[in-house]
Amino acid sequence: MMIKVFLLLMLFSVPDQPSVKYNASLYFTETECNIAKENYMKVYMNKSQEYKDKAKTEAFCIPFDSFPVTTMKNTNA
Repeated sequence: MMIKVFLLLMLFSVPDQPSVKYNASLYFTETECNIAKENYMKVYMNKSQEYKDKAKTEAFCIPFDSFPVTTMKNTNA
């Protein structure tokens, strides 16, 4: 049996680094993922313009068919 999960992928880039940094979190629903994405981007948008000039970020909710994930807790967002 497969279930649909949503991976929140957060990408972060700053000058003079060898690579783009990333982080990811898994959610049971698209709504939960989108809420987390909006909150993440809200934190970034509230940073100073000087910070945003030197650090770029984007976030994406990616749907994925997965085998049941037994270690996740449903947050019911």
